[in-house]
Amino acid sequence: MQKNIIITGVSRGIGLELVKILAKTHQILAISRNTEPVKYLDNVQTLDLDLSELEELGKAATFVQTHWKKVDIIIHNAGQLIHKPFAQTGYQDFLHTYNVNVFAVAELTRLLLPFLKKGSHIVSISSIGGIQGSVKFPGLAAYSSSKGALITLTELLAEEYKEQGIACNVLALGAVQTEMLKEAFPDYKAPISAGEMARYIAEFALSGNTYFNGKVLPVASSTP
Repeated sequence: MQKNIIITGVSRGIGLELVKILAKTHQILAISRNTEPVKYLDNVQTLDLDLSELEELGKAATFVQTHWKKVDIIIHNAGQLIHKPFAQTGYQDFLHTYNVNVFAVAELTRLLLPFLKKGSHIVSISSIGGIQGSVKFPGLAAYSSSKGALITLTELLAEEYKEQGIACNVLALGAVQTEMLKEAFPDYKAPISAGEMARYIAEFALSGNTYFNGKVLPVASSTP
């Protein structure tokens, strides 16, 4: 059965690969500051917006109200990563990171709640670094703490909306070979490609809510 799926952060990496995979059989609303890479795909409609500008997020709800009326899956994939020593990480760095990684997820979910029905699935993409007790890496104070906040937010949403049959789960990813990783850690080679991880996330988004709700699933084949 064809589903209506919203995916954020689609200009490159995992998000781009997710759109390519899921658009083969489902309707996609692709959201990113730059949606040019996915505009040529069938079954894809796009919204160019900056998730850190929260007043722009209402465009997504307007689109759904006009064209779809319901949303089956939201994949909160967009992420902001800043890699620099904590002493050099200022307030604006934290604010921008949390705006994308936490506040935009909360606001977009809130705006789309009227279109989520029993059986809908919200999937948030977090990081192993956001899990309490996991190995932590210097220079990722803003990023990893925001991903920890995203995990807790997802658990809370799952509890609050379980009676409506809306499932909320979070995948805590290890290192994936993406442009974002290469920019932050130029010398590190991840064991999993963006395409490989996207295939896993796509399958989980389509069927994971049958088995999980309010769960944090680590998805990593390496320590980071």
